[in-house]
Amino acid sequence: MKIKEIMSSPVYVVSPGENIARARNLMLRHKIGRLVIVEDTKPVAIVTKKDIMKRLDQAEPHWRRRPIDNIPIKIVMSDTLITIFPDATPVQLAELMIENNISGLPVVDSKDNLIGIVTKWDMIRYFSEQDSKLKVEDLKIEPALTVHRHHAISHIINELDSNLTDRAIVIENNDNPVGIITSSNLAFTLMKDKTGALPHKDIKMVRKESTTGRKQNRYVREVPLVAEDIMSSPLITVKNDELATHAAGIIVRERINGLPVIGNGVMGILTGENIVKSILKK
Repeated sequence: MKIKEIMSSPVYVVSPGENIARARNLMLRHKIGRLVIVEDTKPVAIVTKKDIMKRLDQAEPHWRRRPIDNIPIKIVMSDTLITIFPDATPVQLAELMIENNISGLPVVDSKDNLIGIVTKWDMIRYFSEQDSKLKVEDLKIEPALTVHRHHAISHIINELDSNLTDRAIVIENNDNPVGIITSSNLAFTLMKDKTGALPHKDIKMVRKESTTGRKQNRYVREVPLVAEDIMSSPLITVKNDELATHAAGIIVRERINGLPVIGNGVMGILTGENIVKSILKK
């Protein structure tokens, strides 16, 4: 099989001078995680949801204080572009993804014209259709970072950064898993607030004038968003002894970035990277 048989086309593109708000809207509308940046019809860079979240945080203060419709894509885009030809194989693509720690490559012809894009989603779909006897437990599942459902977003961001991961399982007091948070949840949540501050929610505080009196609104209090406000729920899981191709099918069908693996409790998270690595070993 060749890359041209599994790539996606047409490709959604933006120019370096267009703003982050347009990129965000394209990603949301078309349910995609990356856009190719073109100049004079040639691909020059790529921007992902993760780029937007991380690079805005690293940008100079005067950029961070601007509304996202005033910040150009060139501030957050990845400036090193790796492409692939349509006649390459999935194994060659897996090598490029793993060696460069990337999850999507533009597909170009011999004249560097953009003809498609191939991502980890295409690779997961390809794997799900293979006749493989591998089980989920054979794929070196990543350990799961957990956060409490009442942890603030700032705490979750710090935990993700310090643990070098981009997803966390949300648990309740009894350690029961109730949801998952990924960089996608965080990226689009953080971009909702154009003031530069972390977004918040309003809570109406109430009181009773007497023991049997009616409750009266007292005031509205602003409180930070917490894990349960942005997590993806209900939680979709897979058992560690199920076929890996079955798990890959769930990831594709549900369009999720990480699939919690259940054995004796939460064992870890199966990711697209685990599946891409399994393709390389074929």
